[in-house]
Amino acid sequence: MNVMKVVVSYISSLYDREETIKKINSTSADGIHADLMDGKYVEVLNFDLDNPTKYIDKSTKPLDIHLMVESPSKYLNMLYTLEPLCIYIHPSTEEDSIRVLNDISSHNVMAAIAINPDEEISKYKYLYPYVKRVLLMSVTPGYGGQKFMDITTDRLQELKSYQEEYNFEIFIDGGINAETISKVKDADGVVSGSFICKSEDYEKRIRILR
Repeated sequence: MNVMKVVVSYISSLYDREETIKKINSTSADGIHADLMDGKYVEVLNFDLDNPTKYIDKSTKPLDIHLMVESPSKYLNMLYTLEPLCIYIHPSTEEDSIRVLNDISSHNVMAAIAINPDEEISKYKYLYPYVKRVLLMSVTPGYGGQKFMDITTDRLQELKSYQEEYNFEIFIDGGINAETISKVKDADGVVSGSFICKSEDYEKRIRILR
């Protein structure tokens, strides 16, 4: 069995953003997950719209960027300068998601989509040939520290049926902790935020999830 990949989100933390990223850098985490929210797609605004790379440019870990924004394509050229591993978009935020995903792939970045809890897995079948990873949201996007939605377990199994045909990774994002990790053990990886970053020992928490 493959070891669960653990990518850390820094939004909910005991420390400020810069210190949190520094602490994640010092762990065995498989990456840093940056949730960029524009205050339109979700109510929260958490980055400088003219400088989306601020703070996350301090990451020495592989960088996953989750764009919870309207028209994510307008931020891509700035984000490509970070040489991220992966960029997630929400398909409903672009008129031509395939064009955007192909653009991401052309920059040697993993093109990826995020699927919200209220969206049907089958709805995005037409995009699965164009992605290397799917982020299955197990909470409503936009806020840290939410409770894991148990429907995610069945949704994961449904998504895995497409994975076999289209060969993409599946990551789960939201409410991941020592209790919920067993419910998503068939995923390739998880994004965990407050469970890790609201503790004093980041490395210990990461190892618990693995």
